[in-house]
Amino acid sequence: MSSTETLETTANPEIIPAGDAEVAAADDHAEHIGHDHIGHHAGHHRHDAPALNPECSREVAIDVPADEVAKHFRKVVKRYQKMARIPGFRAGKVPESLIRKRFAEQIRQDVVEDILPAHFRAAIDQQGWKPVSQPQVTDIQLADGEPLHFKAIFEVLPDFSIDGYQSVTVPKPETELTDAEFDAELSRVLDSRSTMEPVEEDRTIADGDFAEIDFRGAIAPGEAAESSAEPATDPIQGSGVLVEVGGANTLPAFSEALRGSKVGQELKFEVAYPEDFGERRLAGQTIAYEIEVKAVKRKILPELDDDFAKELGEYETIDAFKASLREQAGAEKRRQLENAAQDALVAALVERFQFAVPESLVQAQVDARLDRGLRALASQGMTTEAMRNLDFGRLRAAQRDAELAEVKGSILLDRIADAEQVEVGDEEVEDQLFRISYQTREPLQALRARLTDDGGLARIREQLRREKTRASLYERIGA
Repeated sequence: MSSTETLETTANPEIIPAGDAEVAAADDHAEHIGHDHIGHHAGHHRHDAPALNPECSREVAIDVPADEVAKHFRKVVKRYQKMARIPGFRAGKVPESLIRKRFAEQIRQDVVEDILPAHFRAAIDQQGWKPVSQPQVTDIQLADGEPLHFKAIFEVLPDFSIDGYQSVTVPKPETELTDAEFDAELSRVLDSRSTMEPVEEDRTIADGDFAEIDFRGAIAPGEAAESSAEPATDPIQGSGVLVEVGGANTLPAFSEALRGSKVGQELKFEVAYPEDFGERRLAGQTIAYEIEVKAVKRKILPELDDDFAKELGEYETIDAFKASLREQAGAEKRRQLENAAQDALVAALVERFQFAVPESLVQAQVDARLDRGLRALASQGMTTEAMRNLDFGRLRAAQRDAELAEVKGSILLDRIADAEQVEVGDEEVEDQLFRISYQTREPLQALRARLTDDGGLARIREQLRREKTRASLYERIGA
């Protein structure tokens, strides 16, 4: 088509030929609703259409009568006649023969897209199949006045027995909050309300003190050439930084250098950061530091009394606050341990029942995991160029086993939910929507409308059903 020939129309959805098929995308709130075997599908790390699992694959061969094909050709050509803008012809007056010649490929594509969906749906309905992947269409034979022939291959969920699932069990953890755990939680609260005051006496710095320092760092001589890590390009420096000497979160090299020093001293030392250090620009590097001790401070904890309790909320006494804190900490411990035990129960079910899994679902789950990982790397400062250099083939392969187990667990929970007729009420879905709305700050009505339109609401209900089934199975252990 020349630059002066146009069609005033929007693009139709593409037919998905073999090699370009992608499974349906999950909504952007997948991380808010737990595990799902349908993953968000977008991004430069995406795979081509996955090699489908033969045990889960189904194929249909479809023939469409010539008269129906001719009818669709006429319909599409008339539509193009109305929309085509070709120099020398008035709008809507372009000859049919010219339309067929100039827009042959587009017309053919539109005819295929008009005909295929209904015939594909009729064919799978006749067989009772429910695809879990987009069909990969092959062997398309199409000409005006001739029958249309095509094949479509797709995946379905496996058929397998879940007999004996009730006997699968895991140990139930001890969820009672211990006194030591309560004391640690109380110390955390006290620490969050602590204040700092200067150390006035003339003495050296000791463990437990907070040294206020100015520092400057640079890659140690010889390290830049030897290290494989990405070198630190931004200045390594800080002013007025508080360092807890001997603290659990303080690098030992800093504690050793500061211990025994005094205000006004200038110190030099080196720190060798491990390869897995959280700050990527320092990971694997040896940094030479110069620091100056500006001041020494100590932490002052509040008195554990009724006045302190009143500062924390609607508590009249410190005992009332402690009782509330114990209850909250106990509930959180119980939630974490029971969630881990339920994960272990699903893993035990996955180990017990062996069945084929649609590869399209596994790859969609891998896509979702990689998307979350890339967003995390971007938030940590990784550039787009650096992301392009990642070995996505290796990353995908490293994720596959975990995501295969994830998909198997979801399929098993769905089958058990069917067997036990587990249902999720509208109120439960509404509660989940409210939580998502609160977390994302998207208005509740707008969120509900969007998820209804894109199918996300059904996926939320599906995931809640799995979680409900999992919790029910866990509660029955030992009963």
